[in-house]
Amino acid sequence: MKKSLRTGVAAAVVAGTALAGGATLTASGEPEPTTPSTDRPGYGYTKIRSGVPASAERFTVTSPDVRDGEALPADTWADAFGCTGDNRQIRLSWSGAPEATRSYAITMFDPDAPTGAGFWHWLVWDIPGGHTNVDPQLPAGAITGTGDSGKAGYLGPCPPSDDLTHHYEITVYALDIPTLGIPASTPPTVAAFTMSGHILGYARITGTARR
Repeated sequence: MKKSLRTGVAAAVVAGTALAGGATLTASGEPEPTTPSTDRPGYGYTKIRSGVPASAERFTVTSPDVRDGEALPADTWADAFGCTGDNRQIRLSWSGAPEATRSYAITMFDPDAPTGAGFWHWLVWDIPGGHTNVDPQLPAGAITGTGDSGKAGYLGPCPPSDDLTHHYEITVYALDIPTLGIPASTPPTVAAFTMSGHILGYARITGTARR
C-alpha cells in the first residue's frame, strides 16, 4: 500500500472514530468538551455510536451465567485492576440467526468506562456458522482477539470504585463471511470496524457491575 493511501485510510478511520463517539466538533475540527453529569460520578459523558447497522436482524442469545439487565456473577469478574474475581468466561447459546450466516463473532463492551471510547473486554471472531454456543473451550477455527487490556481472551468486569453502574454489552454477531481475515493482534476498534460491514444480525444480553 502506498504511503499516501495509508495516510488517507488512517485519517478516515480517525475521523470516523471521532464521529462514532458522538462528539460535536468545533469550527477548528476539534471535539467540544463534554459537560460532567451528576449521575456519572467524576467524569463527563460522551455517547458512543453503535457499530451495528440499522438493517441487522435480531436473534436470541441466552446465558446460564447472567440475565439481561442483572448483575454479573462475582466469579465472572476480572482478576486484575484491583478486582479479585475468577475471570470465568461467560457461557452463551444463541438461536434464530439469519439463514445466510457464515460465521459468528462475539464482543463484550463497556460503554460506561471512563475512557472516552468505552472498553473492549472480550472479542472472538471466525466462529463457524454451524456453532450456536460458546463455553471456555472455543470451537476450532475461532480467533480470540486482543481487548483494551492489551491481552487476548476474556477479561471480566472491574469498574472503578464508587463509580456509576457499568453496563457490559455481550453481543453475538451473525456475519456474511466465513472469516474476517484479521489476526488476533488486531486492535479491538479495528476488529469492530472490519466486522461492521458484514453484520447480518445480532443478539445481545447486558450484564451490570458496580463497586
